[in-house]
Amino acid sequence: MPRQTLLGALLLALALLTACTSQTTGDAVAPQADIPPVAKITATPADAAKDVPVTEPVRIAVAEGALDSVELTNPDGKPVDGELAEDKASWSTTEVLGYGREYTYTAAATGTDGKKVELTGSFTTVKPKSTPRATINPIDDAVVGVGMPISIKFPEGPVKDKAAVERALKVETSVPVEGSWGWLHDQQVDWRPKEYWPAHTEVKVTAKLYGLAYGGGAYGKSDLSTAFTIGRNQVVKVHTPDHRMDVYRDGKLHASYPASNGKDHDPNLNTPNGTMIVMAKEPVGNFSNPRYGYTDVEKKWAVRFSNHGEFIHENEENRANIGKRNTSHGCVNLFEADAKAYFDSAIIGDPVEVTGSKADMPTSSDVNDWLFSWAQWQSMSALR
Repeated sequence: MPRQTLLGALLLALALLTACTSQTTGDAVAPQADIPPVAKITATPADAAKDVPVTEPVRIAVAEGALDSVELTNPDGKPVDGELAEDKASWSTTEVLGYGREYTYTAAATGTDGKKVELTGSFTTVKPKSTPRATINPIDDAVVGVGMPISIKFPEGPVKDKAAVERALKVETSVPVEGSWGWLHDQQVDWRPKEYWPAHTEVKVTAKLYGLAYGGGAYGKSDLSTAFTIGRNQVVKVHTPDHRMDVYRDGKLHASYPASNGKDHDPNLNTPNGTMIVMAKEPVGNFSNPRYGYTDVEKKWAVRFSNHGEFIHENEENRANIGKRNTSHGCVNLFEADAKAYFDSAIIGDPVEVTGSKADMPTSSDVNDWLFSWAQWQSMSALR
């Protein structure tokens, strides 16, 4: 082979060897920065989310790594309480959020590859048109009678989504008690047992209303709760033709008092039939009624059992008729000593059962839970 040809072949072989060596070396030392971190942080709600519910927890999570730090701050720059999971894979808020506020989050994590990642973002919570308050009764530590309903009222406006509200209510009892919620109107829902409460039952009620949409842009202002006790079983029974008022304890006759009830001949003045409850007690009550021509009339030991106008009270001015004739304008008149004895024994929520009259208590009366049959009451639930 000529010398020039041999030299050319050697140069070509050297060039090919150099190219292969360079390519192999380049693959082995590729920059690590070209490989993305394996960890990925996600946030719920996502960045820039609007109308976020205030009751749903904010959650920051990482895949293929562990969270190093998470901070969620309110518009004032104050941190929101949260809790990191034991495996450091997620973090969730432990306090509820405020209405119509922007929150900002920052999170950092280290991946299984040792690389750091970060996530930042913000979101805005729902802004209600209104946040009407609600009330609950009985109040904490109350001792009430066996006919006492649980009442939740919405005095600042009607509830449109009754089913949503009802699902947010919970009744817990120390012994099993069958009962149901019933809407008396758009601004009140009551819970009553099928039968009278068992004596001495302990009751706890929770109403998770904060953040709850009532409909029409209204949201609950705050949660409610109460814990109360049912007292001894005492029931008043008045059969108007008998001219007596009987008091039963645990189903047994405890006391019997002569009485004068509403006038028999005038249904407008009857003591109306129905099961009512003791609503209030006053040592001295004002019974003025200009419609019937009397004013400045005060009677002792007044026990109200309806907002229709009926009381149990003393009326010594009607002494001649007590136990003999029904001559009142709807109240149950007793002798003073008997009225005082009954007054001292009565507690709010005791049932008062009236029978024998020509007129029935209208179901439109304010405290009417026991005027409905159990089937009727159940039908008043928004979840039936």
